[in-house]
Amino acid sequence: MTDPVAPVSAHGMLLFLLQVGLLLGLALVLGRLAVRLRMPAVVGELAAGVLIGPSLLAHVAPAVSTWLLPHDPNQQHLLDAVGQLGVLLLVGITGIHMDLGMVRRKGLTAVKVSAGGLLVPLGLGVGLGFVLPAFLLTSGTDRVVFASFLGVAMGVSAIPVIAKTLLEMRLLHRDMGQLIMSAATVDDVVGWLGLSLVSALATTGLSTGQVALSVAGLLGVVVFTYVIGRPLVNATMRLANRSTEPAVSITAVVVLLLLAAAGTQAVGLEPVFGTLLCGMVIGSSRHVTLGRLAPLRTVVMSVLAPIFFATAGLRMDLTELGRPAVLGAAVAVLVAAIVGKFVGAYLGARASRLGHWEGLALGAGLNARGVIEVIVAMVGLRLGVLSTATYTIIVLVAIVTSLMAPPSLRFAMRRIAVSDEERVRERVFDG
Repeated sequence: MTDPVAPVSAHGMLLFLLQVGLLLGLALVLGRLAVRLRMPAVVGELAAGVLIGPSLLAHVAPAVSTWLLPHDPNQQHLLDAVGQLGVLLLVGITGIHMDLGMVRRKGLTAVKVSAGGLLVPLGLGVGLGFVLPAFLLTSGTDRVVFASFLGVAMGVSAIPVIAKTLLEMRLLHRDMGQLIMSAATVDDVVGWLGLSLVSALATTGLSTGQVALSVAGLLGVVVFTYVIGRPLVNATMRLANRSTEPAVSITAVVVLLLLAAAGTQAVGLEPVFGTLLCGMVIGSSRHVTLGRLAPLRTVVMSVLAPIFFATAGLRMDLTELGRPAVLGAAVAVLVAAIVGKFVGAYLGARASRLGHWEGLALGAGLNARGVIEVIVAMVGLRLGVLSTATYTIIVLVAIVTSLMAPPSLRFAMRRIAVSDEERVRERVFDG
């Protein structure tokens, strides 16, 4: 008979509770302050981690920092586990709210805009990955894997930030707003596919056989989701809906999302990819009522997700930007990310015979990377592909591009006439 596993020590539990409470409290205060300053809440939530991480507290009060955030892997894993639960459920909820029907309605135009807005910055990111200084790579990281990770990080867009921006600016009813959301949805799906692929390459290495195996695993997961996952989700949610208690449906959704994450993790892909696919299947099920899942969304968005972003801020070290080489690399990556997204979306728009200002509006909307790029950066850091300096650069790009989106989108949309159909749609949106 084996001895039982010892529980967390009293001191370890004290630190864990203080870390979670302090991070969540700061994330709430700074997130609300960011919203008041007309910035995305995620900016304040990231700043919560920055304040008590190596960027500030470690320099101002090193003894306090060492006591509160000891370099003990087991202690750090406790906090990371809460953050990982938050990001898995956040991505799952994003998948549930994806409107794939809207993508089908926008059709070829959305695909063209998305392809341009994804491939151009991705190509620039891969190119930069091959020329950035070697000190930005972690020891033993293959340059091809690093470049691929950087490309994926620069190519993605952030549906949660984009949707919130369009709602706040009262643009979701406009044709451009609908097209931006459609293209962002395609971007997100392809971006998660790319993240899972490069993550698999980072863990298994680069060889023709391993690449083929990773691609086969990716396709296998997609086919499994469509053939077996959909009926399974429908059956589960049909049973859950027999109860009058919303808690049953919420629990069923969480179980499905976590098992899907475990499934993709088991085959060597990123767990967030599993929750995204599962969320999309749940959202498309006729047995799911989004209103019953509202409490889950509230808890995730107000508690678990802020903790994740605060822990992401803990990994940032802004003092790295004091090194001229790192600052130069940050500027290069930021410029490439912004220009790449604008140029790519603009070319896709022009290829679809849209006008000049429509192309700029699409570029402005899709430029926001926010939540998704932070998740990509965290994955790269966890896998050892990104160094602290590179991680800081990528998260910085996420923040700057999210802050740029509203003013640049407002500037372009002022020059696009409102159609009669859009005015009717606006009245419907306003109720």
